[in-house]
Amino acid sequence: SWYFGNGFVLFWLLLFFAVVPPLMNRLPAALSIEEASSGEFIGERAYNTLGNLVNIGTKVVGSNTNEVSTVVFLLNEIADIKKDMLADLYSLEVNVQQTSGAFRYAHLLNMYQGVQNVVVKLSSLNSTSESYLLINSHFDTVVTSPGAGDDGFMVATMLEVLRVMATTAKYFEHPVVFLFNGAEEAALQASHGFITQHKWAPNCKALINLDAAGSGGREFLFQSGPSHPWLVNYYKQSAKHPGATTLGEEVFQAGLIPSDTDFAAFVEFGKIPGKQLPPLCQQSVQLLEFSGLDIAQGMNGFIYHTKYDRLDVIPRGSIQNTGDNILGLVRALANAPEMYNTQAYETGHAVFFDFLGLFFVSYSEETGTILNYSAAGVTLLLIFISVWRMSALSAVSSCGVFQRLIILVIVQIVGLALAVALPLQVAHYFDSFGLSLTYFSSPLLLIGLYVCPSLIGLSLPIAIYYLVQQKITLPFNYHLQLGLHSWAIVLSVIDVLLTARGIRSAYIFTIPILFYALAMILNMVTTFHDRGYSWAGLVMAGQVIPFLYSSSLFYLVLSVMIPMNGRSGSSTNPDLFIAALGAVGTILSLGFLIPLINMFRKPITVILGLLLASALTIYLASSTEIGFPYRARTNTFRATYQHVRKIYYEYDGRVSIDESGYLFSFQDRREAEPMIGVRLTGARFLREDCEKHMMCGVPLFDERWVENRLEGIWVHRADNVVPPVATNLTLLSKTVLPSNTTVRFEFELQGPDHMSLFIQPYEDDYATLSNWSFPLSYLEDPPEYPLPYHIYYTYGIITTPLKFFLEITKPNGNFKVPVLQVGVSGHCISKLGDALSQKYAKSFPAYTSVVEWPSTYLRYIL
Repeated sequence: SWYFGNGFVLFWLLLFFAVVPPLMNRLPAALSIEEASSGEFIGERAYNTLGNLVNIGTKVVGSNTNEVSTVVFLLNEIADIKKDMLADLYSLEVNVQQTSGAFRYAHLLNMYQGVQNVVVKLSSLNSTSESYLLINSHFDTVVTSPGAGDDGFMVATMLEVLRVMATTAKYFEHPVVFLFNGAEEAALQASHGFITQHKWAPNCKALINLDAAGSGGREFLFQSGPSHPWLVNYYKQSAKHPGATTLGEEVFQAGLIPSDTDFAAFVEFGKIPGKQLPPLCQQSVQLLEFSGLDIAQGMNGFIYHTKYDRLDVIPRGSIQNTGDNILGLVRALANAPEMYNTQAYETGHAVFFDFLGLFFVSYSEETGTILNYSAAGVTLLLIFISVWRMSALSAVSSCGVFQRLIILVIVQIVGLALAVALPLQVAHYFDSFGLSLTYFSSPLLLIGLYVCPSLIGLSLPIAIYYLVQQKITLPFNYHLQLGLHSWAIVLSVIDVLLTARGIRSAYIFTIPILFYALAMILNMVTTFHDRGYSWAGLVMAGQVIPFLYSSSLFYLVLSVMIPMNGRSGSSTNPDLFIAALGAVGTILSLGFLIPLINMFRKPITVILGLLLASALTIYLASSTEIGFPYRARTNTFRATYQHVRKIYYEYDGRVSIDESGYLFSFQDRREAEPMIGVRLTGARFLREDCEKHMMCGVPLFDERWVENRLEGIWVHRADNVVPPVATNLTLLSKTVLPSNTTVRFEFELQGPDHMSLFIQPYEDDYATLSNWSFPLSYLEDPPEYPLPYHIYYTYGIITTPLKFFLEITKPNGNFKVPVLQVGVSGHCISKLGDALSQKYAKSFPAYTSVVEWPSTYLRYIL
């Protein structure tokens, strides 16, 4: 009967909620301190360690809490571990590295001075291996954040793994280096300093990198290698609670996630030939055979980099889950024979994924290619046999059946296009009315906003086709099977094309194809193929596992990506990406199931039901409080701004502009609209300033501020901002070199622990920047116009002034006119602003996470 059609769709929805979220979010019970003698990871002890670490407060690079308090805390924890260590089995060495250097990061030169690493090497006394396993996490945080999840959680996990290994009599062959790095949030500086300069770095052959883009829940393996699939095999053998997907790796490496981890620095700089870098960097590096696994927390990303990243949002089971996996993985890799010569096992990439955390699957890329092609080929062969059988048992010729199949393939392609286009249209509609991110705090809205329209797109063309083809001589049960066959053909073609392009995530298409092929075989063997609708039971049963896997995969991806969309910038519509993910997840989960609504009378009632659900959701999202994206504490609006004093010095030394104001860089598509009650009088976009001034004439902080500069706004402030730490650029000398075509400027820079230099010659006068103190590789490959040279400079424990020179060359040798612009920004990241700035910060709504700091911008013409 017709009313069972809607029940059929509802069944799969209920199956999802009954199975996927409970399994995806389940956590083990944390072991208590009383069980410490078991040699297992003790979640309660690690949780207590995390609490003590969080109590230190925010740990911004250059601050006393980061450079002194946290380093002392780590050394004390390590000393306690060493005191309890089995000294007759192990040795433990501790080193505090203070490192300086520079490397290119995005469009800027990333330069650091005196950032710190706390490095521990644990070795078995009778080990002769010179191949070390490196495990890394960072203890620094962003401004305002206590960093319980990012990355105190992983620091505490590492300390407990170190404690258990040092106090348990389990031999391991390869020494393990535990790197607690103190400058990840400052563009991966400390990891670069370790891998290029530390004495133990040349021996590190494999890496386990631990980071976070959320807090609480399970952690996931989302990057491996590169080109070392054996590492994934060890994860498969040793992780008690596996969580991983190749899709996450390819999405991350495609740049679709607005984050980075130390893994990038280790892989990039851990494989460079030995050479002497410029004196400023003071480092020599050797050829390293380097590969690794990148593992991170990703759930509850709403609190990532906010003041709400606190201990109380992390369940004890979460740290037990991660600790069990990491301890098992470290023990396995520390005994891996591949560690002796990792280069010999450089054999391509791996395909890997877990099924609801119950088990883990991995195989080589080559095996994946064969499997994908074979699944598609076998499926097409079985469809051919099925069509031949339909023709033999009906009054329709083979040619006639194939014609119907071809028509249905075209219908399914139309349905596929609609299944993607309709959710995208909804996303565009909402954005055009300024209503993006309506699902941000109410994710159930995704079902009506994107899942239902996608199902409408999938089901409508084929339902209409069957409606107008009711009088054909081919039995309808066969005709309906052809509809599923046509969908299998579409997926098989997509699978083959993606595999040919080298996309390992094509396996997500292989899974439903394989199970459909298995159902076809069973149907033909049992003759259900030819007995009315009997075949449908095996098809539905066969699609349970693909449905659960596909829906769980996209549940995970959406859970990670939705919070990230709240900080992805305001220049693009984030709803389009979420709509596309929702559509693809729907297509893969229900593509073989939704055509079965045509078994029921009046299948159009199912489509009308989906349409009604979608219309109701659109109304709720657009016209009620449910669709407002933000909630206090849990789903916050991120307001990031600086209180700035900018001063422009002209060539003759006079001041042309001395202005103060608030500089906003919006991380959210809605920009200033949620800032209800905040004074924005006279606010203007920076676009015009960017056309007039180098770097828009404001202290753009890092690469993200630069990328989002055209969407920033400036709010004038009458009273001058007085930053708590002054920024000073002193011209020490200006000398025309003997060639008479080059002038040399020597400077000294003093200021807060985060500064930037913007340098731009007057190219209209044929002036070029020909030499400087910084690495020449960046000078020889400058950022694209209109961006100037950008030196992003951070210091940690070493605060001596930065001295540098710039050399400008002009063919005519006329240096009595302006040849150069220099901008200097000083950022007092960990300091409070003045009373007026603090009052302004308190004017934001309760659902806002405010991140603000005082800064200075000085512009010179020389």
